[in-house]
Amino acid sequence: MNPQPAKPTRKDARDNRARILAVAREEIAASSTASLTAIARKAEVGIGTLYRHFPTREALILELYRTDLQYLIDLAPRLRDEHPPLTALRLWFDEVARYGRLKFGVSEVIHAATDNGREDEFYGPFVRAIGVLLDAGAADGSLKPGIDPEDVLLQLSVLWRIDPARDGEARATRIMGLIVDGLRA
Repeated sequence: MNPQPAKPTRKDARDNRARILAVAREEIAASSTASLTAIARKAEVGIGTLYRHFPTREALILELYRTDLQYLIDLAPRLRDEHPPLTALRLWFDEVARYGRLKFGVSEVIHAATDNGREDEFYGPFVRAIGVLLDAGAADGSLKPGIDPEDVLLQLSVLWRIDPARDGEARATRIMGLIVDGLRA
């Protein structure tokens, strides 16, 4: 007997999930202690709907993490193709900083779930995304050649240690400027 194929997700369920994620991203970036009830209310769904999609707070945080990292990974080659390399790198760093604001308050959940990054399926693709941008900059002469993308990732990791409530955006901008200055040819 063949198993039944999985039913496609209904459009309203997909819309609810997307809305929950969008609201959760904003709320958790604003306060890492944002309640699931507040997220459900702002997403205009019942708490039961939120729990059907994300049975735990950790499940919601990990889905935000996966979604945001995949977005950043996919964004690097698009920016490389659409902008001069140095501009592409700066734009990508801006998006990484935005992600850092989310990760600030929930990094312990992410690190626990990924064994402090050792079991993180996104680590390699993320490093390769950095490499895409570094290679383009080295090829046009705007960035130093031979920069190790993992070294840049270590520099960027400071972004998720910046408290957004304590002038975080301005501090992230200054730090990214220092990183870019160090990468320039």
